[in-house]
Amino acid sequence: MIRLSRTLRFAAALSVAALAATACSGGGREKTDDTGTAGGNAAGSSGYTIAFITHETPGDTFWDKVKNGAEQAAKDTGVTMKYSNDPEAPKQSVLIQNAVDSKVSGIATTLVTPDALGGAVKAATDAGIPVVGFNSGIDDYQRLGALMYFGSDETVAGTAAGKRIGEAGGKHPLCVIQQTGSVALEARCAGVKSSVPGTENIQVNGADDAAVTSTLQAKLAQDKSIDYIVTLGAPQAIDALKAIDQAGSQAKVVTFDLNQEAAQDIKDGKIVFSIDQQPYVQGYMAVTSLYLYLKNGNDIGGGKAVLTGPSFVDKDNIDKILPFTKNNTR
Repeated sequence: MIRLSRTLRFAAALSVAALAATACSGGGREKTDDTGTAGGNAAGSSGYTIAFITHETPGDTFWDKVKNGAEQAAKDTGVTMKYSNDPEAPKQSVLIQNAVDSKVSGIATTLVTPDALGGAVKAATDAGIPVVGFNSGIDDYQRLGALMYFGSDETVAGTAAGKRIGEAGGKHPLCVIQQTGSVALEARCAGVKSSVPGTENIQVNGADDAAVTSTLQAKLAQDKSIDYIVTLGAPQAIDALKAIDQAGSQAKVVTFDLNQEAAQDIKDGKIVFSIDQQPYVQGYMAVTSLYLYLKNGNDIGGGKAVLTGPSFVDKDNIDKILPFTKNNTR
């Protein structure tokens, strides 16, 4: 029987709590969390500063959950967390380089465009700064030099979603990609297509809800054979519902990820199901894992990806999950 250290048992317990409880600032802006903890542990009391960097598009509620998890972990461990974000790959790369130049203790970053971020990540590892990947880049984090990874296997998640659609009789799903070049989003759609060969992809501008709705409305009006819309983010699911109504389509909506409105739509029967990657846990574990590595040399996952999903949310479990969407922990 393997015995865990007290510190690692503590982290595991916190992770379970976060799982039981269970994507906003403007592009490129930085936020430092200096709040205290319930136990009296002031941020920064550990002596560690962690840069937490994402490809958040301003206004995307998904990232509120990620940040909430990261901020709670920073409070629990006494870490000073510096948050920054930009959806454009070159600018996210600059944010990582800025963190290296400021000599932070560790970096947690999404790796949505791994080739574009590779040079900055290498600069961090060359400087002796440990890097943890989360949310995006599961197939590339080891190659880039990240020590650990927390997120969902998007190919597995997409395949599982497609299987459920196929079992329900779906023949022609439309998979909606809201960010150009995202390997995670492309993997989701590829997974759906592996289960339902008639899947078609469409590219939209996820930063413009009105444009998403009009693009989908036009596509639905032009092609009546589309029987499912698969959105890869909760805000786009809401846009899809509007498009279906405007086009007079009979297509059904399934989505990746949750927000409060999408969760309510699942309860009301407007969205069939969501594939949840539990973003709160991703943020929480990314910060906690770096703290444990810096403090004790702990390696959560032993170099393997730690999966936070897919976790399906549908009419059978929405009543349990809906309350947690209100405080952005699920």
